[in-house]
Amino acid sequence: MTTGTLTPTRSSAPSDVTIPLWLAVGVLAGLGLSYGLAAMHGLAVAAGTTTLTPATSVGVAALCYLAAAATHTRWVAWLGVPVFSGLAFAGLVVSPPWWTLFVLAAVALLVVGLLAGTGLVSSVQGSALLGYFGVAVVALQLEPRVGLALAGLALAAHALWDVWHYRHDAVVPRSMAVFCIGLDVTVGALCVVLAVLG
Repeated sequence: MTTGTLTPTRSSAPSDVTIPLWLAVGVLAGLGLSYGLAAMHGLAVAAGTTTLTPATSVGVAALCYLAAAATHTRWVAWLGVPVFSGLAFAGLVVSPPWWTLFVLAAVALLVVGLLAGTGLVSSVQGSALLGYFGVAVVALQLEPRVGLALAGLALAAHALWDVWHYRHDAVVPRSMAVFCIGLDVTVGALCVVLAVLG
């Protein structure tokens, strides 16, 4: 069975023991991400968690899924975590808005998918990226609290995409889907709570 299709397979299913472990790693990564980004600016989590936090997170997640789909190789999703996180940081030191690098990466991956014969599954992942990341980019243009809440909701909603992929064992390793559920819900919920509390 091919590794990048939407067809269910059972080759990458984590054991019942590792599911809670990957979920916990995702939660801890989400908390570490929120704390780390705030600490980089010398701020507490409440003051340092901006719309940029969930927007970047949902962009990285969507690009990881797209990369696995385009290359027809599940493990590429894990490789995408450091690569696309690095792309986010690189975007902070260039003159165009940081999210334009994500758009360029997405276009490049769609071309790779077309050339590799994974056009359909890549298009599905590209559409998901457009939806989730598109909402996050719009949120960047809004008043800070509203933007934080909207981008947080977009990230938390991405967990539904993770659940679908976990249940169907499609596109990415199931361990990645479980990890992303933990991270997406943790960071998304934290952002919504911080936006509401002001």
